[in-house]
Amino acid sequence: MLDDLKFIHQKDVKDSLGIAERQSSQLTHQFERPQVFGQFENVVYAGMGGSALAAILSRSWPGYSVPFEVCRQYRIPAYVSSNTLFIASSYSGNTEETLAALSEAETKGAQIVVIASGGRLEEIAAQKRYPFLKIPTAEQPRYAVFYNWVALVNILESAGLTDRAEVAVQLPSAAEFLKAAVRDWLPTVPESDNPAKALAMEIAGKSPVIYAGPLLAPAAYKWKISFNENAKNVAWWNELPEFDHNELIGWSSHPIQKPYEVIELRSTLEHRRVQQRFEVGERILSGLRPAPHVVEVKGDNLLKQLVWAVTFGDFVTIYTGLLNGVDPAPVELVEKFKKELG
Repeated sequence: MLDDLKFIHQKDVKDSLGIAERQSSQLTHQFERPQVFGQFENVVYAGMGGSALAAILSRSWPGYSVPFEVCRQYRIPAYVSSNTLFIASSYSGNTEETLAALSEAETKGAQIVVIASGGRLEEIAAQKRYPFLKIPTAEQPRYAVFYNWVALVNILESAGLTDRAEVAVQLPSAAEFLKAAVRDWLPTVPESDNPAKALAMEIAGKSPVIYAGPLLAPAAYKWKISFNENAKNVAWWNELPEFDHNELIGWSSHPIQKPYEVIELRSTLEHRRVQQRFEVGERILSGLRPAPHVVEVKGDNLLKQLVWAVTFGDFVTIYTGLLNGVDPAPVELVEKFKKELG
């Protein structure tokens, strides 16, 4: 079915596969460098959905030299002060939780930077002269994650919180790496040679559960989001080693034929004990859960592995959506919910 290009074009009306293919170009987008000055004791990032995902990815790469927290609600941490770098991010610029968090941050005297494609956040940034990074137009907020991530990295560079020289080398290198990698996942590549199609075929009809170690945990979370939005599938995720302290036991009862498919994102860059935990867990859970689909993530550094894992997940979940008989692009229920909420 996934080798039938006519079927794909009929279902993938908004060309989600083409959007996934072009994501590598976002990694080299040039933002106007913001002017961010100060001695920051911590960084707080307010954002929801795909905007929050960019911040979660930044925990793994490039990482932080000061305490960092992602705020995904209306309220902000009590410790926010004039020594806090506060980043308000929303693709639309109108996300109500982020606007509420920004308002609280202003009362605390935090140093504020804004990321958005427009909307109320852009208006506030212009009125109050906050540093502002404008996200280019994307078909859906989830398709602008790499833009948002690069914008955040630009802020960290300007604030002196990350190594500018390292970023300048790694981002274009990762973009070229990803551009080459996606060629194996395109709809013109047959299922027999296409790992994204093959995995989607294995998953179809089940609820996916995605696991990763700490370094790739943001990618596992992105897979969960992508299954929800692209495939219209309920999905779960967790990370090791925390999994071994509780969720491991959850697989120990009931028949092996549970209505799930287990996916493990494994990296050679994870702590050696995390790598060992995957192997031991697979062995002791044999016969208690479906055998995991092990995805050996490619890339010779962490940034390459993250962008590879995220984008491979996009292709897998889009193909799963097509097998589910849905158009991967729209998220109509979310829009309906927003209208009902008022």
